[in-house]
Amino acid sequence: MGMEMLVPIVVFIAVVVGVGAVIAALTTGKDSRVAERLDELREGKKKSQSNDTLKESGVSSAFKKAAPALSKALQPTSDLEESKLKVKLANAGFSSPNANTIFLAIKAASAGTMLFLSGGITLALMGPTTDALLTVVAAAGVGMFLPGVILTLLAYSRKGKIFLSLPDALDLLVVCVEAGLGLDAAMRRVTEELADSAPEICQELNHCNKQLQLGRNRRDVLHDFGVRTGEDDVKALAAILIQADKFGSSIAQALRVQSDTMRVKRSQLAEEKAAATAVKMIFPLVLFIFPGIFVVLVGPAAIMMIRQLLTT
Repeated sequence: MGMEMLVPIVVFIAVVVGVGAVIAALTTGKDSRVAERLDELREGKKKSQSNDTLKESGVSSAFKKAAPALSKALQPTSDLEESKLKVKLANAGFSSPNANTIFLAIKAASAGTMLFLSGGITLALMGPTTDALLTVVAAAGVGMFLPGVILTLLAYSRKGKIFLSLPDALDLLVVCVEAGLGLDAAMRRVTEELADSAPEICQELNHCNKQLQLGRNRRDVLHDFGVRTGEDDVKALAAILIQADKFGSSIAQALRVQSDTMRVKRSQLAEEKAAATAVKMIFPLVLFIFPGIFVVLVGPAAIMMIRQLLTT
């Protein structure tokens, strides 16, 4: 191995060691238990001691400590951008107070990882050339935008699950309200009954129950419920409940109307997908089935014609 191959590898190792030292310097220095307790009390956070929560590993704990420093360069410059990011994370199911910081730290870590990995590989294979530099920059850009793409896919999947499970939750909510339960108790009952079959909508209803127990205004809770899910039907449901609470109309009747509307919409969506099946089947028919049928039907006649031509 010549010097031209050794120099890029040595530079890459030196950069990796330097970055590791910086991260270690950011994550260390708070090993004292007293300092950790003072930080927890200052931030108003308490550690959960329940048996259901899993203990954090050393890597995740170190990443959480380094998250503010990693995400500092990517922090939104305005409150509007910050609120948009918070809503996008909530649509994907991440509604914790530090979700923004952790997500931005993941983006920075992903970009840095792709930068160093691609840098080492391209320098070892291509050397310090312009093409290698462009490859490294492109890999860093992919690492930067990959968490956002994954977040969008998670939000889309979660919205679809909420849309499909919402009519069942509304039916059970109607039954509970008509049986004499209040809206808060009915939502609590729905979360208990549908926790296994519809965990996404139950998670949001449970979050609403906790906010109501803390004394928040019901209108604000319902409005946040619609924004958090990001589903248009849930927003319409929240608007109907807010209107019913404002004017004192029957909540059960409003829920029943919304439930019927959701069921009709879901059946129409199923019919639309069934009608589009014939069009979607054209491509596999042409590519895979028709060639086989053509060979079976035309093949013997072609063989007979070839034999006759050879004999003559």
